[in-house]
Amino acid sequence: MKRKTGCALLAAALSLALLSGCSTTSAKDLMEHITPSAETQQADVTSLRPYVSDFGVRLFQQSFSPEENTLLSPISALSALAMTANGAQGETLNQMEDAFGLSVEEGNAYMAHLHAQLAQDEESPLHLANSIWFSDREDLTVQPEFLQTAAGYYGAGAYQAPFDASTVRDINRWVDKHTHGMIPEIVSELSTDSVMYLVNALAFEGDWAEPYQSYQVKSGTFTTATGESREVELMYAQQDTYFEDEWATGFLQPYRDGNFAFVALLPREGISVDEYVDNITGEYLSQLLAHPIETPVNTALPKFSTQQTIQLENILPLMGMEAPFHGETADFSALGTCGDVSLYINRVLHKTYINVSERGTQAGAATAVEMNAGGSMPSTPPKEVILDRPFVYLLVDCRENVPLFLGTMMDPTR
Repeated sequence: MKRKTGCALLAAALSLALLSGCSTTSAKDLMEHITPSAETQQADVTSLRPYVSDFGVRLFQQSFSPEENTLLSPISALSALAMTANGAQGETLNQMEDAFGLSVEEGNAYMAHLHAQLAQDEESPLHLANSIWFSDREDLTVQPEFLQTAAGYYGAGAYQAPFDASTVRDINRWVDKHTHGMIPEIVSELSTDSVMYLVNALAFEGDWAEPYQSYQVKSGTFTTATGESREVELMYAQQDTYFEDEWATGFLQPYRDGNFAFVALLPREGISVDEYVDNITGEYLSQLLAHPIETPVNTALPKFSTQQTIQLENILPLMGMEAPFHGETADFSALGTCGDVSLYINRVLHKTYINVSERGTQAGAATAVEMNAGGSMPSTPPKEVILDRPFVYLLVDCRENVPLFLGTMMDPTR
């Protein structure tokens, strides 16, 4: 059992629907004299996109359960972990980079690219924000280089606070404000070991390019993997983008701004969702999304809403991240110091939410990294993809061909 004495660091990345604005806090702003470096916004990240997708797929495969709906946000998880990795050194950093499939510099560059892209599009349905909260205890020293990186690549604000009831209130107000009341509380109390929160907010709220009309919504039956029937509401439409290969068929349904889309992938008859998930890779998804078939496709999409909490500290070691989770081996000295004890990751919590309806999609996720100290019509008929049995779905940034969210729908009534 991990020792709970000494200092503790909690890094939380919150990615939740309906993000907007900022909140006022009484905490001391540590970014007052820190300014982003111009060069952080200049990197070409085109070659990094398949690696970002691959990280998402590998994390998704380790999180998948054939008995229940699965949902995660690779971008949220990567944002939280990559920000944390800027404080890692030695084998701890090596293992984190191996798990990402990206160097920490590449992760920083990709996140800076996303922030710069969104800053140029005020009407984007996707929003990102970051804040870091530090304890004001005397034995905690934060490296200025870490703050510079957080400001330059992640646009993070940093606040020094007493880590008492007032800090709980300030953090929860920030979260409540940035989620429009969707998540009024993320922390109920702070332990005496807590010394830091890193908060990344990712939110998506997109209307369909062509919202469903009432006559397009009809009652239907969804058959689960175990053969059980579920009464659902199916939304019928005709889309223009179709996917097909030996494993699955699918379609792309765009959101109103044209930069984002919902992608559904239905395994072929005789192929289960778990078999399909086991065989996909980041390269597979990148190639599939990059080569759609432009043809009419009749579709039926069930209305659904789902949320999930995943313990990523049980999953990340399976991806090669072992050293960061042990006080005897973790090295986060580039982040800062806390007396004569070292910091290590104790927990990584990932919470996700999605709602798909006639109007569009609201989606969000939350990732918490807790660290402790201790050691024209064609002549052929239209294609058809009717999602009346388990399927895989993605929320995709079409400019990047990178999944913002990955999920499986095993039962829309859960």
